[in-house]
Amino acid sequence: MKQILTIGRYFKSRYRQMVRKVPISLQGFTCPNIDGSVAKGGCTYCKNETFSPSLLSLEKSNINMNFNLTYNPILDKQVETLKSQFYNYSKSHNDKFGTNKYMLYFQSFSNTYAPYDTLETLYNEGLKLPNVVGLSIGTRTDCIEDRILELLGNYVKNKKEIWLEYGIQSIFDSTLRLINRGHGIAGAKELVQKTRKYGIKVCIHLIYGLPKENNEMMIASLKEVLSWGIDGIKIHPLYIVKDTAIEKMYNANKYEPISLENYADLIVQSLKLIPHNVVVQRISAGAHDDSLVAPKWCFDKNIQMRYIRDRLLENGIAY
Repeated sequence: MKQILTIGRYFKSRYRQMVRKVPISLQGFTCPNIDGSVAKGGCTYCKNETFSPSLLSLEKSNINMNFNLTYNPILDKQVETLKSQFYNYSKSHNDKFGTNKYMLYFQSFSNTYAPYDTLETLYNEGLKLPNVVGLSIGTRTDCIEDRILELLGNYVKNKKEIWLEYGIQSIFDSTLRLINRGHGIAGAKELVQKTRKYGIKVCIHLIYGLPKENNEMMIASLKEVLSWGIDGIKIHPLYIVKDTAIEKMYNANKYEPISLENYADLIVQSLKLIPHNVVVQRISAGAHDDSLVAPKWCFDKNIQMRYIRDRLLENGIAY
């Protein structure tokens, strides 16, 4: 039986106890394909509120983060939000599970797409919080500056665990154009390898079921990113939520979502390929409210994971 190195197993091996990732969503953060820097409207499937519900509780900001912002008037508010989200989440999980070690997960939008001083302040404040062992930062390959890598590398030197989570989604430029990604795959491999030279761990996000991609293309994306020497991976099924461009394609019969059976087959193939030392951080995703349009199997994570786990066990894989 092949046992997959899940994020839970990884943390227990390294820290000898459970470590919980605390999702952080801050006002003012955005992406260059949302604010018009490289594209408008964001990725065709994207609606951050569906996977970051805490965004709904944030006050709307008229200040958007980007590299060229010379003064950030909402920085104090961002620090306050960071601390509030951490303490609320950590207390809940300490009460429920007895958890007392945490990793901050800067989740929503591109969390390196902001002025250097803002990022330094937020990361520093986060690492000062009690029992925080490190940071996991979600971003894009076109939102990284060398001085950010240097900053994060210094945290690693000070014994903090730092991950950068790059949303690659697909290695095919035709797909990236179709989903309005705003950049291509060129330079991604070099950036991943450069990131790891600083001691920063890299987790790659891939999406299975993107428009016009077949099974061979999805597995090709996986094989390619594995060849870069990554430390972790997340694989998501593409699901459709209301008020997105992909919903319009679906309603016009121009896009058919991936089936649970096909997705599970791909996960079986994928986990057979993933080396034992690569941390598999996620193999499922969905929207658990009425924002979900399709596929309906992405509504209930328990049903989704039960089916996938059964298929994996049939193939000698323990997830």
